[in-house]
Amino acid sequence: MIQNLPTYISLIFILTTLATLVLFIWTIKNSNVEATRKKSTFIFFGLVMWLIIQAVLSLNNIYNTDIHSFPPKIMLIGIFPTMLTIIILFATSKGREFIGSLPLKHMTYLNIVRIPVEIVLFWLFLNKIIPELMTFEGRNFDIFAGLSAPIVAYFGFTKQKISRKAILIWNFVCLGLLINIVVNALFSAPSPIQQFAFDQPNIAILNFPFSWLPTFIVPIVLFGHLTSIRQLTKKA
Repeated sequence: MIQNLPTYISLIFILTTLATLVLFIWTIKNSNVEATRKKSTFIFFGLVMWLIIQAVLSLNNIYNTDIHSFPPKIMLIGIFPTMLTIIILFATSKGREFIGSLPLKHMTYLNIVRIPVEIVLFWLFLNKIIPELMTFEGRNFDIFAGLSAPIVAYFGFTKQKISRKAILIWNFVCLGLLINIVVNALFSAPSPIQQFAFDQPNIAILNFPFSWLPTFIVPIVLFGHLTSIRQLTKKA
C-alpha cells in the first residue's frame, strides 16, 4: 500500500476494477451463444482468483522490491500471463469461437471504465505517485475512449447510425491510445527499462490496488478492442 495516499483514491480504483469485472461478465452473459453464457460463472471465479493473486503479490511487496531485476517482476508475473491468455484465445479454434460470440455493443460499453481510471491517474499525479505524462495533462489521451464509448455503443449498435467502418476506425484509434499509455506507464516505472520520468517515476502500478491496472484492466480493454476489430473486419 502507498502511505499517505488519500483513501478515496484507492477505494475508487478498487470500485473501478470491480466495475471492469462486472461489465466483462455482463458482456459474456449477453452473448447469443448459450455455450458462451454458460462459461460466465467459471470465467468470473477465474478472474476473481487472478485479482486476489495480484493483490497478494502487491501487498507482499513483490513488485516494488528489487526493482533492478530483469525482466521487471510485474511484467513477468502480472502482465505476461494475461498476454499469453489473449494469444491462446486468438490462436485456438475454441478461443476464436468464444471471441466471435461476444456482443460488440456490450464490449464497447466496457470502455466506460477508462473514465474513472483517468481521473484516478490524475489524482495520483497530484499526490506525486505517477508522472504528469501519464495523465490527460501529459501524453495520455485515453479518456477520449471512455467518453466516446457510450456514444459509439448507442448510436453504432442500438440506433445503427454509425457505420461498421467508422466503429472499426474508432477501435483502432482507441487501441492506439491504450498502447500509448501502456508504453509510457511501463517506461516510466522504476526498472532496468525505465526511459522517462526519472524525477517522478510511476510507482503506483507496483503497489496495491493500482497493480490491477496493468494486470487486469488493461488486458480486459485490450482484449475487447482486439475482439471488436476481429469481428468487424470479418463482417466487413
